[in-house]
Amino acid sequence: MFSMTGYGKGIAEKDGLKVTVEFKSVNHRFLDIAFKLPRCYQFAEKIIREALTSEVSRGHVDVFMNVEDGRDSGRLALNEKLAADYKKIAAKLVSLGFADDVTASVILRVPDMVESMEPDEGDDLLNRVVYEAALSAAKALGEMRLAEGKRLEKDLLDKVATMKTLLDEIALRAPEAVKEHREKLRERVTEAFEDVQIDENRLLGEIAVYADRVAIDEEITRLNSHIENYREIVAAHGAKGKKLDFLTQEAVREVNTIGSKCNDIYITKRVLELKNVVETIREQIQNVE
Repeated sequence: MFSMTGYGKGIAEKDGLKVTVEFKSVNHRFLDIAFKLPRCYQFAEKIIREALTSEVSRGHVDVFMNVEDGRDSGRLALNEKLAADYKKIAAKLVSLGFADDVTASVILRVPDMVESMEPDEGDDLLNRVVYEAALSAAKALGEMRLAEGKRLEKDLLDKVATMKTLLDEIALRAPEAVKEHREKLRERVTEAFEDVQIDENRLLGEIAVYADRVAIDEEITRLNSHIENYREIVAAHGAKGKKLDFLTQEAVREVNTIGSKCNDIYITKRVLELKNVVETIREQIQNVE
């Protein structure tokens, strides 16, 4: 089981090029990647996405990248056309009688004369180093999400065990509760119609119909099935969050039905405890991938 909360950092270096990639993830219904890269490196999004999706299938992930390029080729270039234009103008001024004091130092102070070279999408070395850093960050993120997921898994199974204990207590009490409900119905009907001749068979039939309305055998059976499904899903491979979320919705429905059908005080107390446990499960699995 994987949590959707985590952090991963990866660093890759080669031939004077150093790339650092960081991933920060939180829960989300789907895989939502927010790239926060310098504008000149936006072309690297595809490379980073490929590395990230090898480890993550769900969650909101913020992506950060820093590049330190110390390669010998340098990252500055002379705007030769602009320099040539200045040279022509300087020559024109000399022909008009002005002294020529234009030096390289003067030219370098001209705005836009020296340009910073944009990173090239076709820079194979840069692409390889970005992928290596992103893959390292993705693996670190996956390890943290797995460690957190194991803690969530243990806690979830503990809560499922608590559900089973409470449900067994309810199941043990349920037949007696239905029996007591029948007796109470019979007593009330007898008291209400003590001066009227009542068909005993019909009375028993009507009491049985009303008593069946408070029977919770089917709900107990389904909830037991859901408890087993929790364990099966947790033990299976792959993403589990959506399956657990759907299963928890079904469990909530069964617990609510049991609570609405049975007026027995003992069962009502157990139902309230069950609701609390299931609600806690529902909150926790929102962070499960």
